[in-house]
Amino acid sequence: MNSEKKHTKLTKWFFKRPKITGVITFLFLSFIAGFIVVQQYKLIKEDEQNEMNTILHVVHQNIEQSLKNCYTTTLTLALTIDSNGIPENFDSVGKTLMASNANINAVQLVPKGIIKYIYPMKGNEAAMNLNILTDPYLKEEALKSIATQKMYFAGPLKLKQGGMGIVGRFPIFKNNKFWGFSAVIIKLETLLKSSGINNIDDSKYYFQFSKYDHAKQKEIFYLPNKSDFENKYNVSIKIPDGNWKLHIIYKNQNYLYSQILIPGIIGIIIAGLFGVLIFTLLKIPKELQSLVNIQATKLLNSEIKFGAIFDQAAVGIAHIDSFTGTFIEINNQYCQLLGYSQKEMKDRTFHSVTHPEDLEEDLINLHKLRNGKIKAYSLEKRYITKEGAIVWVNLTVSPLLKKNNKVTSHISIVEDITLKKEAEKLIQKSEIRFKSLFEDSPIPLWEKDFSEVKNYLQELNLINKAPEIVSNYFNKHPKVLVKCISLVKIIAVNNSCLKLYQVDTKEQIAANYPKLINCDFAKAFVEIVVAITQGQKQVFIDSIVQNSKGENIDVNLRWNTIRGYEKSLERIIVSTEDITERIASEKIILDTKQRVESLINTIDGIVWECDAKSFSFNFISRKVETILGYTPEEWLAEPTFWQDHIYSEDLERVRNYCKLKTEQNLNHDFEYRMVAKDHSIVWLRDIVNVVLENGKAVSLRGIMIDITKTKEAEKELNTSFTMVTEQNKRLLNFSYIVSHNLRSHTSNIASIVSLIESSESEEEREQMIQLLKTVSGSLNETMVHLNEVINIRNNIGLVSESLNLAHYITTVKSVLSEQITSHEVTISSDIPEDTFINYNPAYLESILYNIISNSIRYRHPSRKPCINISLAVDNGRKVLQISDNGIGIDLVRNADKIFGMYKTFTNNSDSKGIGLFITKNQIDAMGGNITVESEPNVGTTFKIYIQ
Repeated sequence: MNSEKKHTKLTKWFFKRPKITGVITFLFLSFIAGFIVVQQYKLIKEDEQNEMNTILHVVHQNIEQSLKNCYTTTLTLALTIDSNGIPENFDSVGKTLMASNANINAVQLVPKGIIKYIYPMKGNEAAMNLNILTDPYLKEEALKSIATQKMYFAGPLKLKQGGMGIVGRFPIFKNNKFWGFSAVIIKLETLLKSSGINNIDDSKYYFQFSKYDHAKQKEIFYLPNKSDFENKYNVSIKIPDGNWKLHIIYKNQNYLYSQILIPGIIGIIIAGLFGVLIFTLLKIPKELQSLVNIQATKLLNSEIKFGAIFDQAAVGIAHIDSFTGTFIEINNQYCQLLGYSQKEMKDRTFHSVTHPEDLEEDLINLHKLRNGKIKAYSLEKRYITKEGAIVWVNLTVSPLLKKNNKVTSHISIVEDITLKKEAEKLIQKSEIRFKSLFEDSPIPLWEKDFSEVKNYLQELNLINKAPEIVSNYFNKHPKVLVKCISLVKIIAVNNSCLKLYQVDTKEQIAANYPKLINCDFAKAFVEIVVAITQGQKQVFIDSIVQNSKGENIDVNLRWNTIRGYEKSLERIIVSTEDITERIASEKIILDTKQRVESLINTIDGIVWECDAKSFSFNFISRKVETILGYTPEEWLAEPTFWQDHIYSEDLERVRNYCKLKTEQNLNHDFEYRMVAKDHSIVWLRDIVNVVLENGKAVSLRGIMIDITKTKEAEKELNTSFTMVTEQNKRLLNFSYIVSHNLRSHTSNIASIVSLIESSESEEEREQMIQLLKTVSGSLNETMVHLNEVINIRNNIGLVSESLNLAHYITTVKSVLSEQITSHEVTISSDIPEDTFINYNPAYLESILYNIISNSIRYRHPSRKPCINISLAVDNGRKVLQISDNGIGIDLVRNADKIFGMYKTFTNNSDSKGIGLFITKNQIDAMGGNITVESEPNVGTTFKIYIQ
């Protein structure tokens, strides 16, 4: 009761205050209207989003379809690469692929990352030989494709040949090794055109195509409108094949607000009355729009798929009226096959392009198809092209539309088999030619079937086993070998084969085949079986067979697989050429050759034969191994072996002598040295006979005789003779010295003794005795010198050691230091501290002392003495050179005195003529030599040659 009173009061309160009630009612209805307007805004926005998603999805599907077609193109290109990594028919395949896919602008093959093949070449020359694996602009995306081993679409990027494009690269691997890429190039405008972007209403939307650049750390946009659209309403989708993003952007976003402004005003006015109704009406169109979008998407997908199959099929497809034969729809491949355009084809019927001889069969089958007697049919028929050429096709016909259970139109699919037909004709001609050659061949030929033999070997698990294992198996299991022989089927034999085995028919030879097998042929058959297990296609064997009379025949057996039957071995050609006479002749020649070689090898010398121009040997006897150590095989393996092993000092002389005598067609006999295999020197006497043909030398034959021992004996004899001659000279010189010098001293002594005897005073006698002592001292000195020379010449106590030459020069300078200092002598030496020579220590010091002291003694009075010491090499011998700037020697007057005993050629009171004489004898004793070069008032140079 109290509640009702309160409610009545409240209602009365509202009714009494119309303004407040109106405001409250207005606010309430405005709230409802506002709520409805907000919901309507959301619905409109969601509807727009669905429409944008649908458009974006269709464009994405178009792009995806274009890219999938590129997968097929790149895979087809990859299949053109043969086992050696070389593309086959690249241009023709590229042309076909380009014709079948209008979205592709070019195709490439990129071995090892370098673009080597492009179709079409025109307009793409700039891209040739580009290394995409080193180009910083292309390397990253190319390596990504290799890493994933999947096709990857790089770009959009600026192409070398101009413009922006997308490059799809498919990595190719051969034997698990990276070969390179097969690639397609799609220009950006071509891709956008095929995607259908140009067909979208541009009054409401526009598109943007982008990719994230990791190097620049930002999104790169490729379509003209690159303004910031983040604040605008947009929808995007990712295309994973190239890591791209496709955006669709709403052009005028204010349009949405105008859409809700009027309904909002109306909603405020009639919100309380029609809110629920408006909401319901708005909800229903949304559901209807969703259903429409779904059905439109399904229809669009179906049309895209059908269009792709129909237009891009590799075979010709046509939709044909079954009654009139006219073309309703026809694809490009069909038109290209016949050379007509689509318009021209639609003006013709299939009757008009069918070869007259094939039309009747085609019409009979079509009649059966129309009446439902057959569901489809296929046949091989001929078409006549626009230019009158004949094209063979494989035709497949299937019904498409039916009316009253009768076919009204059908689909024809044609595949070009012209090449196949031409190949069949060639095969037929080849078969006829083969049979003619087979039958008329003068060589005995068999045509056999080894397929069952191969199958039996597979059962025995011998295929691909090691040859030794297979051979041992058949040697241990002869029954298995017999079974293999029995599995061989004889397809045909020619007339020469019947004649060889002395039978009349193929049946006779087949019946007697097991009897014709002997031990030798069984061994040959084992080799054939081994070849089969190893996958070989040819076998060549010399063997022995038996004819029908049991006579043995030597044959050259050749087993060859006919091309096309390499796997099955169903057709094998076996030739059995009779080589009995050849074997007999070879045996006679071999026996003769062995006898001749045996005879040649008994000769105590190297028998040989060579070409007269090049001196290249074609024969040399075994004796060469005994005399020089080389085998005949080593000698004959190198054309210039003889010249390469002649001793270097004799080579030029021998070559010139042989060439001269050969040009004169004269036999010759000469001696020279060769280097043996053990590096020793062998003297040979070569007796050469020139072989002439038509007056010209064509070859040389001869015998090399080892005369090394004779030459050594001759050398020893010459050495002994030289030594005796030299000793005689020295003895004569020594006797002259003794007789001259001793006679001088003894004369002086006799004269002094005579004077002593006749002296009258003691003082005079004492003077003579002192003079006698002086002469006696000189005689003693002379005897010491003579004794020293005798010791040098007899090499008494002569020992050679490894001596430091620089050290001995320093020692001599120390001994002569007082003279060097007092006369201001400059001695320079460029001999390294680590220079060693083999010499007698006493001789080396004596030689250096005598020559250096002479340089100081015979210094020039008007200049300071300078002595230069150096060491050089002349023809493998060390040469010690000592030069000075002294008074010099007149060699014209004194050349024969320089190294003579007691020979002097200056007025110097110190000169005795013994130093250089002893020095010369010491050097000679060490096997060396000394020479002198001198000019008066200029200086002297001594050269000491050390052995």
